[in-house]
Amino acid sequence: MKIIHVVRQYWPLVGGLEEFVGRLAREQRLAGATVRVVTLDENFAARGSRLSPRDAHDGVEIIRIPFYGSTRYPIAPRVLAQLAGADLIHVHAVDFFFDFLALTHGLRRCPIVATTHGGFFHTSKHTLLKRIWFNTITRLTASFYQAVIASSVSDYETFSAIAPKNLRLIENGVNIEKFQGAASLRPVRSLITIGRFSHNKKLDLLLESFRHLVQDGEDWRLDIVGMESDWTSELLRREIVARGLEDRVSVHVGADNDAIAQLISRASLFVSASAYEGFGIVLVEALSAGLVPVVHGNDAFRSFAARHGAIRVSDFTDPVASAEAIRKAFVDLATSPHMRDDLRKISEGFAWPQVSRHYFDLYRECVEAASSGVQKPIPT
Repeated sequence: MKIIHVVRQYWPLVGGLEEFVGRLAREQRLAGATVRVVTLDENFAARGSRLSPRDAHDGVEIIRIPFYGSTRYPIAPRVLAQLAGADLIHVHAVDFFFDFLALTHGLRRCPIVATTHGGFFHTSKHTLLKRIWFNTITRLTASFYQAVIASSVSDYETFSAIAPKNLRLIENGVNIEKFQGAASLRPVRSLITIGRFSHNKKLDLLLESFRHLVQDGEDWRLDIVGMESDWTSELLRREIVARGLEDRVSVHVGADNDAIAQLISRASLFVSASAYEGFGIVLVEALSAGLVPVVHGNDAFRSFAARHGAIRVSDFTDPVASAEAIRKAFVDLATSPHMRDDLRKISEGFAWPQVSRHYFDLYRECVEAASSGVQKPIPT
C-alpha cells in the first residue's frame, strides 16, 4: 500500500503533530507500506528559513512545498502535484489541506482520511469565528472524507456534531519507550513541564502557581523544557526573574530526547497549566516515565483523569489551589512506593504498534470500499 501523509509541519521540526506523523509513518514503513510525507517548506517559528524541497527520514520520503498567506491557514495548492499513485491519502489537522483536499477529491480515485489533532480550538482567540467556520466550512469538507479520525475523546465529542456518519476514534499513539521509567527513583521536590512555548500552554499561570508553591520553604525546583513559539526564552526568563524564581526555575530550549531524559531523571512530578490540548501526548510520555502528573483541567486532561485516577487535575487559574495540589501529589508519591509502576502501566495502552494496527485496519476498509466503487464515508 502506498500511503501519503499531508501535514503542515514535519521533521526536522519538533512538536506533537510532527512526532505523531513521524512515528505513524515509521510504523507503516516497517509494516511494508510505501510512505511519503508532503509538508510545507518553512518553519513557522523561524519564517524565511527554507527547508530542502526533497528529503528522507527514517526511510520515509519527504516532499516540501511552498505556501503563502498566514501560518494559521497556509495556502499550498501545489500539494495536488505530489499525490499521484497513492492508494490512500491521510490528512493531519484541520487547516487548508483539510479543506482543499476534500474539495478537490473528485480529481483523484483514492480514498482520503483525516485525523483531527484538536481541530483549530487550541486557543480562545476568535472563538465565534471559529465556531461559525467549524459548523459551515468544516462540516461540508468533513463530509468528503471516508473517515474522520478523532485523536482523543474530547475531539470525538467535538466532531460528532458535524461528522457523525464517518467519525472514528483512534487515540494517539505515543512513544512510551522514549522516557520509560526515567523519573527519579526516589521522591524529589522537582517538577518538569515539556512542550512548545505557545500561548495555550499558559506558562505564566504555571510560574505563578510555582511562586506560591515555594512559599512553604521547601527546596522545590522546576524545569521548563520545549521550543520557542509565542513565548521566547528571553521573555520567559523575564517572567521568572519578575517572580524572584531565577534560582529555582531553569529553561531548556531545543533539548534532544537524551537531554530531556536526563532532566526527567531528577524530577518526580509533571506539571502543565495548558488551557488546551488536542490529545496530550506529553502527558502519556510523563506517565511512561513514572512522573506524577498535576495538570490543568482542559478537556483532554479531564478526559484522561476520568479514566485514570492517578492523574491529578487542578485549576491553574487559582495558583494557591494548584500549589496545594502539587504538594499533595508529592506527599502521595512519598507514601505510595508502587505509584510509579502504576503510572507506567497506564501508558502501555497507548503503545504505537497497536495504534498503528488500528490505522491499518481502517485504511484497508477505506481502500476496499473505494475499489468496489463505494465513495461514501465509511460508517462508524
